Amino acid sequence: MSQNTTHLYNLDDFNTELVRDTLEDVYAALEERGYNPTNQLVGYLISGDPGYISSHKEARNKITRLDRAKLLEVLLKEFQKKD
Repeated sequence: MSQNTTHLYNLDDFNTELVRDTLEDVYAALEERGYNPTNQLVGYLISGDPGYISSHKEARNKITRLDRAKLLEVLLKEFQKKD
């Protein structure tokens, strides 16, 4: 690619990747601690209480940096892709 080429930047793709990576990290940290990651994440998404997410491997800090509505949006979009 030439330096004179304009590159398109899609913020939605970046946000989706960030959410996906964060969920994978949090899921793995919860699983590593012996929790049921699905149950813990659902509890967090419904209530907004970060106490559902372990602080192990910075999982709580990672997930609380993201907007819960954005998390749900990405999850639904990913679900729709499977159809």
